[in-house]
Amino acid sequence: MAEIAVTVVIDRLLSLLTEEARLLRGVHAEVEDIKRELLFIQAFLKDADAKAEKGDTISHGLKAWVQELRETAYSIEDLVDEYIHHFANRPRRSGVIFDFLSKVSCLIVNLKPRLEIVSKVKDLKLKVGNLHEESSRYGFISSFEQESGGSSDTINVQWRDPRVKALFIEEAEIVGIESPKGELINWLVEGAAELTVISVVGMGGLGKTTLAKKVYDNKKVVERFVCRAWITVSQSFKMEMVLHNMIKKFYEAMKEPIPEGMDAMDVISLSGLLKKYLEDKRYAIVFDDVWRLEFWGFIKYVLPENKRGGRVVITTRNVEVGCAIRESRFHHVHNLQPLSPESSWELFCKKAFQGSCCPSELKKISIDIVNRCAGLPLAIVAIGGALSTKQKNELEWQKFNDNLGSQLETNPHLESITKILSLSYNDLPHFLKPCFLYFALFPEDNSINCAKLVRLWVAEGFVKGEKGVPLEQRAEEYLNELIHRSLVQLSEVDRRGTTKRCKVHDLMREIILKKAEELSFCHVLGDEDSSFNGKFRRGSVQKGTNTIAVETIHRNAQIRSLFLFDIDAMLRTGISFTNFKLLKVLNFEDAPLYSVPEDLGNLFHLRYLSLRGTKVKILPKSIGKLQNLQTLDLKHSPVDALPVEITKLKKLRHILAYSYQLDPEVVLCGGYWQYARGVHIGEGIGSMLDLQKLCYVEANNGRGLIDELGNLRQLRRLGIVNLMEEDGPSMCASISNMKYLESLVIFSKDDGFLNLQTISDPPRYLRSLTLQGGLSRLPDWLPILRSLVCVVLFNSRLSYDPMDVLQALPNLLELVLSNAYGGECFCFTELGFQKLKVLRLYNMKGVKTLKIHEGALPVLERLEIQPSPQMEVPSGIRLLKTLTMIDFFGMPIEFARSMLPQDGQNYHIVEHVPNVFFHGIDANGETVLSLR
Repeated sequence: MAEIAVTVVIDRLLSLLTEEARLLRGVHAEVEDIKRELLFIQAFLKDADAKAEKGDTISHGLKAWVQELRETAYSIEDLVDEYIHHFANRPRRSGVIFDFLSKVSCLIVNLKPRLEIVSKVKDLKLKVGNLHEESSRYGFISSFEQESGGSSDTINVQWRDPRVKALFIEEAEIVGIESPKGELINWLVEGAAELTVISVVGMGGLGKTTLAKKVYDNKKVVERFVCRAWITVSQSFKMEMVLHNMIKKFYEAMKEPIPEGMDAMDVISLSGLLKKYLEDKRYAIVFDDVWRLEFWGFIKYVLPENKRGGRVVITTRNVEVGCAIRESRFHHVHNLQPLSPESSWELFCKKAFQGSCCPSELKKISIDIVNRCAGLPLAIVAIGGALSTKQKNELEWQKFNDNLGSQLETNPHLESITKILSLSYNDLPHFLKPCFLYFALFPEDNSINCAKLVRLWVAEGFVKGEKGVPLEQRAEEYLNELIHRSLVQLSEVDRRGTTKRCKVHDLMREIILKKAEELSFCHVLGDEDSSFNGKFRRGSVQKGTNTIAVETIHRNAQIRSLFLFDIDAMLRTGISFTNFKLLKVLNFEDAPLYSVPEDLGNLFHLRYLSLRGTKVKILPKSIGKLQNLQTLDLKHSPVDALPVEITKLKKLRHILAYSYQLDPEVVLCGGYWQYARGVHIGEGIGSMLDLQKLCYVEANNGRGLIDELGNLRQLRRLGIVNLMEEDGPSMCASISNMKYLESLVIFSKDDGFLNLQTISDPPRYLRSLTLQGGLSRLPDWLPILRSLVCVVLFNSRLSYDPMDVLQALPNLLELVLSNAYGGECFCFTELGFQKLKVLRLYNMKGVKTLKIHEGALPVLERLEIQPSPQMEVPSGIRLLKTLTMIDFFGMPIEFARSMLPQDGQNYHIVEHVPNVFFHGIDANGETVLSLR
């Protein structure tokens, strides 16, 4: 982690030396020296961090050195930011005389601060030099040596690998693997004669090794594969050793003497020997705990395809490794799932109560503990074992649960959890570690909005720029990497395949929270936290009104980020940003905040400001001083206008300022919105060229605003409300300039008509389109948008069936129509909507018939139909074999009765659909009836 801190500082120094060189008189040489020393130290830090993370067998001296280096790096970063903050606020004047006087004045005014900076820089230079000299005593390997053959992974540190236990677990101790075990055995002993590759993928502690070993030792597998081998690969594999072990295991299995001279063979010779030996054999091999794509990329060429029914099994935490086998013609990928609640409880009782029943007084706390394990067998076994040694006392167990984080550090029974889960963190490249540690800032069980997380990482400076690639896109790649490494779990994916929300396992969060606090990366404060006196870079105040926690935040003037969750103490006592001049992130989401002080403008370094869900109505004019602000999030707040000063913020990338109002006509359908409110923005919006998201803007300011939007060529998402029909052509002209646009929402004024026919160059990457308002016809450019995955049309009031146009969109996944057509029949023709998964038809009061031809909607999964009193039960539903759910809203009672299983004449139409629901309203509110 010291590597991260030093890398951040080097980047800041490079920026300072290039962009602010003229202000460094007197310290330029010293800053250059500090940069040079840090670059030299950086070459050893991968090795230093790796040694420090190995555990308590490493000397305290090394840990102290790494900690001091990290704190020194933080001090340098603070000094750089204070320097930039001070000199960024110099008065600027125009004119030759004024410019000369300004320079003289600045030299006089800034003389004392510069002398102070010179002194601090010289002190830090001396400190960094001393750290450089001390580094030699620890025998670090530089990154250059590692690249040329050395590796920090070969450090001779003795520690017990808890994964070995998984190879020796008795069958009677295992719970919940019967189904995946049977599936894997079947793949091994049956199927094609061609070589088949099977991967088992899942996070650490999920039981991949245990499952694979039980399959490997199964009688059917043993009888079918006499020639077999089990190879543990792990992170620090050497290919020579892997090949050597494979040959040895195969020869031993066949009871043949091991070839002489193997120890002297290189990789090529070993590969040739192994491939030749396996050429005429039916073999099976398990590669357990594979971490690197490179491993499979090489080893696949060593395994011969002899059409004798060979099988290869790979266990891995990395989704990319697991999916790499798909290049093989015959393959299977098994994504191992957490244990079910029932299996989790059974396993817990086996370990905590030696198979006996749980005492009634411990039932509630035991369920809470099992729920925190979230189906992770490793955690259930370890925690159950630890509790089996404690008294069967509710208070004792409650204390254990409340202090689980510290138990993971100190309880020897839980050592395996910490070590196995920490392996994945330690394996991360340095640039991903702060991104992963960031999850510690969010409360337990919190499902995090992925788009928000991406913006936060960018604001923190975690994301490295790449020419031609937006920072947000790079951050999404970072998130995907963490997901693929099974460190981050998906909690919500929309029908378009977009990851909406994510989280980390509760126990993984406990581990990274301790790591983050140890590294001063962040600190979480709540009602129980009353005595923390340490320093931290990021603060997260959670749960309650503890004023001591607020005081702790105020004592840390160097804090970079502040998050508030479920708290109002700071807000009741007032907010002042005087002490927080280095803040980059300020998140007040859903806090009971009613106003923002004028000194908000003093936060020169602020990049992210969220007032989402607060009661704030007016932004201070001083917001125009936030020259580095990237994200302004005002969603679901009462703010309805942005101050004119907002256009001074040239680095702003995201303006999110809208709220929805439910359409009373479709409120039964899960509250699908139809009306949206945006914010008023004055002239000058066209100068904010970095904007990527602008949602939503009131178009009431007229054509001048709409014309300015055409300058925003980097926009990915745009929302416009209250657009008048006569402004449609200007809107089209502006949209034609937005070639990167991915999402477009347009609402007409007073539910009038939209005139959007004249977009000369439609944005080819557009994925989502929402239009609310009358349409004389669908826009001519709509069929050209081959990337569209979602189309929403509200109150279009078309005079013809729009399906002819819409069903030809090749990648459409979701279609929502509300009062879009005034006719009596929708027709879904053969081969129409080939990829559509969700179809929602709302407020179609005049529609009598849905004609669904064979071949239409071949992959439709969900169908929703909202009040259509005259509609007949669509007979074509019986052709939709992939349907999993149908919802009918507000339909006549006779309509519903006709589909009852007992005597409904239309039951045969929907009997193949697993879930059919009827929604209505009675005196008690909404009611939901299931067909079965």
